[in-house]
Amino acid sequence: TIARLVAARVLDRVESARAYADLALHGALRDERLTSRDRAFATELVFGTLRWRGRLDFALATCTDRALGELEPAILTLLRLGAYQLFFCDSVPPRAAVDETVRCAHAMGWARAAGLINAVLRQLARKQAVGESGPNALAWPTLERDPLAHLVHALSIPEWIARRWLDALGPAEAAALARASNETPPLSARVNTLTTTREQLLEELATRWPSVKLASHAPFALALGHGVDPGSDPAFREGRFTVQDEASQLVVTLLDPQPGERVLDLCAAPGSKTTGIAERVGAHGLVVACDRNQARLDLVGRAARRLALENVHLVHADATQALGDLPGAPFARVLADVPCSGLGTLRRNPDARWRLRPEDPASLAETQRALLANAAREVMRGGTLVYSTCTLLAEENEAVVAAFLAQHREFSLSAQGAIPAAARPFTEADGFMRTWPQRHGTDGFFAARMERRRSR
Repeated sequence: TIARLVAARVLDRVESARAYADLALHGALRDERLTSRDRAFATELVFGTLRWRGRLDFALATCTDRALGELEPAILTLLRLGAYQLFFCDSVPPRAAVDETVRCAHAMGWARAAGLINAVLRQLARKQAVGESGPNALAWPTLERDPLAHLVHALSIPEWIARRWLDALGPAEAAALARASNETPPLSARVNTLTTTREQLLEELATRWPSVKLASHAPFALALGHGVDPGSDPAFREGRFTVQDEASQLVVTLLDPQPGERVLDLCAAPGSKTTGIAERVGAHGLVVACDRNQARLDLVGRAARRLALENVHLVHADATQALGDLPGAPFARVLADVPCSGLGTLRRNPDARWRLRPEDPASLAETQRALLANAAREVMRGGTLVYSTCTLLAEENEAVVAAFLAQHREFSLSAQGAIPAAARPFTEADGFMRTWPQRHGTDGFFAARMERRRSR
């Protein structure tokens, strides 16, 4: 019950206070004394309920005469939590899923709603037991008959996102992307090649995590799999690897920093790309890491210290404004990994889909254009500029780059021959690098590599 109660309170904060699920859960787990098993269960309940909220709501709506939107948020949160256990937790008997959710209602001060929660979840348990046949079976919308309803109600994608994915990708690919966005993501590591090799670290980690293996895409990556705790591993504490998805690593591969170069990371926090660049340029190079948020910038410094990187210089600055004189400017390479809607990382941040609004991408694009323009000013002649996001929407990706290139004739997309070999499999016909959860098993990233002419 404690794990369920922790999950219920975190989910209530996400719903009522728009808290970020990962931060709220981290704080709750830090404050509660839970066994490792209960911590894992609470984590599954939080992220699983958020991933499948749309599907759960469709099922719950068939078991109550009241519109779900009319219910008080805390009551709806508890119903979703109970429904998730009924549909997705095979180790939880249906009776326990119902009864323990009712107990959570009492513990959270919602005793007056216990009867409603009990009735709705018991009815849902009966429908779940019937399966897909019988007079009381749940009739999920199919992809063939109604692609939009299938993505929204069966695959738990908000309608506005589902429409955009369907328009851009078509029904089959959009559904594949939705399914991949609901999977529990594996963990990947970036090997610190200043201190070890990928093969040496693989051999060491395999003694503790038998499932670890060479990753498929990024040249310095290991696939850690599921159910590991990298933060407590001695190799992590000693700075021999960093947890980072392969798609994120490939952005640095596309940038291709060389030993001794000066590089600017414009939106650096929390620092995984910054430190990846710093490892590439080495002790004789320099990485200037900018971020507008001091607390998040501190995370970059902490990561650099753990990895024993002394070539990272932190600058607290809002890069949508003129940056002034930066140490090391102009730079051989500049990375503008900009704030975005994050729709390529829904499997890691399932609450993002419910937090985002349809108008957010256009608003973000204004900020992205300003960041990219300021990044361009810091690139030396003949230098390289990479613009990247972890979203899949054209208005934050291709449209931003197209507008930039139209206004900055001194820049052009890198020719195919200039793309580093490891990034070429992900560089599509239009010259942009894209990684896709449903195709590559990575987060969804977009990146454009551009070169500045050597002469005016």
